[in-house]
Amino acid sequence: MTRPALSLVLPAFNEDANIARAVRDAAAAAGTLVADFEVVVVDDGSRDRTAAVLGDMARELGTGLVVVSHPRNRGYGAALRSGFAATKGELVFYTDSDNQFDLTELREFLPLMADHDAVLGYRIGRQDPWTRRAASAFFNRLSSIAFGMSVRDLNCSFKLFRGDLLRSLPLESADFFIDTEMVARIHRGGWRYVQRGVRHFPRTAGRSTVRASDVPRTLVAIARFWLRLRARHASRVTA
Repeated sequence: MTRPALSLVLPAFNEDANIARAVRDAAAAAGTLVADFEVVVVDDGSRDRTAAVLGDMARELGTGLVVVSHPRNRGYGAALRSGFAATKGELVFYTDSDNQFDLTELREFLPLMADHDAVLGYRIGRQDPWTRRAASAFFNRLSSIAFGMSVRDLNCSFKLFRGDLLRSLPLESADFFIDTEMVARIHRGGWRYVQRGVRHFPRTAGRSTVRASDVPRTLVAIARFWLRLRARHASRVTA
């Protein structure tokens, strides 16, 4: 079996109103770019009709759709980790299932992979409430300082990677901190990455799972990961 040129990973939790369009748009965009692709959807313990809709989509797309199912909700990071592990593509892209991006913009990302290991999207005209934008800007700045990076939009779910390198990352986060962990690890690992803007659109169906209660948990995650990286560096220096 030949390796697909591109894998597209979509985590989903209670997205029955969005998932059919998200899968079709991913398949349509990929079909104009590469000859062979796979769409990998991770149903992270959805309690609505997401699983049923994905069953219909599997009959429609056949082997082009890979569905990974979590029997219970394990979190955004855990869903992404399961999705990445299930991919076989030379390149791996991920985005959310809420249809807030135009996946045809992936066309502008692929040529950049000739000289880079990853392309990190950042949202242009972000269509989220101001409170969420403010919190995101704060955490983005704090994370960039903590991990010595200069990344415009860590939590933008429009990223493209070399598949083998991505699958080799020892990712640990189970929640939304996965975005920061991922970029911090590729930055520390000396990956060649570039940033590119993508348009952002309002969510038209379903509800975001990001909550105010995520704020203190994310602060703790930043501190713990910073301490782990520092301890690892110290052990290498003294070895």
